Amino acid sequence: MLTITTPYPYQEIKRKNVNGKRLYETESGALPSVTTILDKTKSEEKKQILNDWKKRVGEEQAQQIVTEAANVGTLMHGILEHWVKNETHDPGNNFIHQQAKRMAQTVIDNIEPHLNEVWGSEVNLYYPGLYAGTTDLLGVWKGKPAVMDFKQTNKPKKREWIEDYFMQAAAYGMAHNELYNTNIERAAIFMCSRECEWQLFEVEPEEFKFWTEKWAGRVEQFYNLN
Repeated sequence: MLTITTPYPYQEIKRKNVNGKRLYETESGALPSVTTILDKTKSEEKKQILNDWKKRVGEEQAQQIVTEAANVGTLMHGILEHWVKNETHDPGNNFIHQQAKRMAQTVIDNIEPHLNEVWGSEVNLYYPGLYAGTTDLLGVWKGKPAVMDFKQTNKPKKREWIEDYFMQAAAYGMAHNELYNTNIERAAIFMCSRECEWQLFEVEPEEFKFWTEKWAGRVEQFYNLN
């Protein structure tokens, strides 16, 4: 059973979608989500890679792949969210549900020995006046405070392919530090493929600082666009 502590007064923040942007209704006004900022400031090269893939597999097939991956990811996250709360959960018996269950169990088997404390899951955070978002998990990983995220993938990823995940984690760490006067400077991305291939991507303090600076640049770019 996981150790759950509640050192910080996390509160739910209402969300809404406006003109394709996810906004959080915070005490400092409606703020764009981290994922919205990353999407709107995506490089032309990355946009072209995505467009080329859609052309290669066909629009209909591409949409099917994206939708199925999103469904599996949502189910996997749901199972893991119950697990970190020490709750039992039966995801269902169809193929997609069972695949998500196997993926979630792969994640659990790999992280449980190193997850020392759980502070909260699906935690809403915001950096006053700039952005907001929801992180999968906050707590103590391998003895140190960290932002943690669960990711599903169709196939294993190389580290250089997931820069947005690192910026996302840095954004949540910055927001938590600002709101709760903490000093989070580590992140861990827990990734599992559809074939249950496990990957762990950890970010230590020096690299975490690098990603906070990259993230700050994307925030500035977003507001310059708007």
